[in-house]
Parts: sequence; structure tokens; C-alpha cells
Amino acid sequence: MKEFAKQLEKLAEDILEILCENLGLEKGYLKKVFHGHGRKLGGPTFGTKVSNYPPCPKPDLIKGLRAHTDAGGVILLFQDDKVSGLQLLKDDKWIDVPPMRHSIVINLGDQLEVITNGRYKSVMHRVIAQTDGTRMSIASFYNPASDALIYPAPQLLNNNNNNIIYPKFVFEDYMNLYSAVKFQPKEPRFEAMKTNSSIATA
Repeated sequence: MKEFAKQLEKLAEDILEILCENLGLEKGYLKKVFHGHGRKLGGPTFGTKVSNYPPCPKPDLIKGLRAHTDAGGVILLFQDDKVSGLQLLKDDKWIDVPPMRHSIVINLGDQLEVITNGRYKSVMHRVIAQTDGTRMSIASFYNPASDALIYPAPQLLNNNNNNIIYPKFVFEDYMNLYSAVKFQPKEPRFEAMKTNSSIATA
């Protein structure tokens, strides 16, 4: 299991490298940002969560996992290969993500939206209850260190910086806010960090 987790972590780091290449950022830029200053955790954090969604005879009466974006960096999701339920929001419509055997669904979190200055967006998603069986999922999260300083990459800003739309903050500060407002829109969270971050008030 340790080796499996190690390979997933490497995959997340490989994805960061692909994003760097796509964005024209120097190799290793995103991984370096995720490492922070190393004072608290010594680098990015990696963890896994197993979820179980039992069948529901009246799915229209419950919300399942409510709509939200993920707070962190790269999310690697092993879906149930038979029971559906995951949906993502695209063009104001909920789209089903079908069960896929031996596949990993890759999702990007809020931190990558900020660092890429909106070139990549964190995706609103939810899980709806199903009647046809128990849905299992395994999600692994590759997130910045708690003391990582998050802000748009300078290379992705224009010369006069008129297009800066995201704040500068410490990841731990963002997580403290996120835990209380996870199921609310992300834009007010970003706006709140302009004044609530320890960076903004230092």
C-alpha cells in the first residue's frame, strides 16, 4: 500500500510538471510553490480518503455530497467501476462522469486556479445518491505545505499587472476559511483572502 501511495504521489507531481509545460512555466515551478518554506510540514502533503455511498430508495430527498470545489492542488480519484453518481458543472449544466474501470479521474483544486491566475479552474462537482447499489471511491489529495505562499505566477500576468484577480495568501489560512464555507461559491473565498490572510494583515 505504501508503494501504491508513493506512485500516486509521483503521478500528482508529474501532472504538475505537465501543467508547467503547458503554461510555459519553468520546470519544477509548481512543485517548488507547493513545498513552501518547509517550516511546518517540510513539503507538500499527500493523503487518501475512502468514501462509501450506500444505495438510497428515494435519492431525490437527499443531497449526497453537496456541490463544491476542492481546496487543494491535484486530486486523483478512483471511482466505483459500476455505480455512478459523480457529476461536474460545465456551462451551468451538471454532467455525469460515468464509472470507468482502471481509470483515474484527475481534478484540480482552488490553489492551482490561483497560481495559474485562472488559466486552470477548480471544478465544481458533487455526488448524487443512487438507487442501484453502493458506490465506493478512493480520492488522493496532493496539497501544498501549510506554510506555502500561494499567489499567481508572475509569468502569467501581463506587464502592467491589470489582470491580477487572485490574492496572495498562506495555504493554511485558506484552509481555515475553507473548512467553514466549503459548500459555498469559491469566488467569495478568494475575495475574503485579500483581507483575511496573515500576509494581507502582516
